[in-house]
Amino acid sequence: MRVDFYQLSQSSLEEALPALAAKMLGSGARVLVVSADDAQLARLSAALWAVRDQFLAHAPAGGPHDARQPILLADSLSPANGATYLALADGQWRDGAEAFERVFLLFGASTIDDARATWRMLGEREGIERNYWRQEGKGWVKAA
Repeated sequence: MRVDFYQLSQSSLEEALPALAAKMLGSGARVLVVSADDAQLARLSAALWAVRDQFLAHAPAGGPHDARQPILLADSLSPANGATYLALADGQWRDGAEAFERVFLLFGASTIDDARATWRMLGEREGIERNYWRQEGKGWVKAA
């Protein structure tokens, strides 16, 4: 399992997630985006619809067509769309995330301590590859 830590230092989550989601979909994966904050999920939905150069179909979890959604927005780990990629948009690790092929933990200044604790906790587990990405210019750079 692979966990990618994305530190948001130069853009907002609403700016960063659509670009990352487009790459996830481009790899053929289905995505579950999780946040305990309903207002944040609503902002992410608006940001996904606002992408001009790519159609990022998505819906909030709990609808009649969850299984057909390439991107599902939820407040818990319930991949009703068969997602193999998980984006933890609120920066909070959740038990059960290990069931996904790849996890994207997005965090900013307010959740940096939680991200550090998660990094350390995952470092003690076997079979987990951790990567840290920082923003540089308009892109992401993998830190060594």
